[in-house]
Amino acid sequence: MPPKTEAKQALDALDRELVAILRRDGRAPLSKLAEILGVSRGTVQNRLDRMLASGTVLGFTVRVREDADTEAIRAVMMIEVVGKSTTEVIRRLRGIPELQQLHTTNGKWDLVAEIQAGSLSDFDRVLREVRLTDGVLNSETSLYLSSV
Repeated sequence: MPPKTEAKQALDALDRELVAILRRDGRAPLSKLAEILGVSRGTVQNRLDRMLASGTVLGFTVRVREDADTEAIRAVMMIEVVGKSTTEVIRRLRGIPELQQLHTTNGKWDLVAEIQAGSLSDFDRVLREVRLTDGVLNSETSLYLSSV
């Protein structure tokens, strides 16, 4: 189910800094976040609540070292988007946990996604999800075979 969304609000410097800290440590306690940011715990809680309610923050996740799971299927996917739907496509794709990174780019492709899945069947499901996303016109995927 998509997150409940309020009117879109621009992020200010404090919001951006909070998001940056959470990207490094999504499990940081509110008190630690408040200390790092130099604001009250309540301010941090209010900012997080607002960003979650608006859909700006979709959730919290665990980051794993790339070499920790040697059985993971890793790939890069180039994505072509229809017309001016890039923002909406990005919003939808961010909800797919296996998309580790998502980048806008220039040239033939509009987006580049880095994928990591636990199995070939999970990988197949991710490819299908991306390709069935409204606004995705075309894609090309290359598996990472080895790192050199």
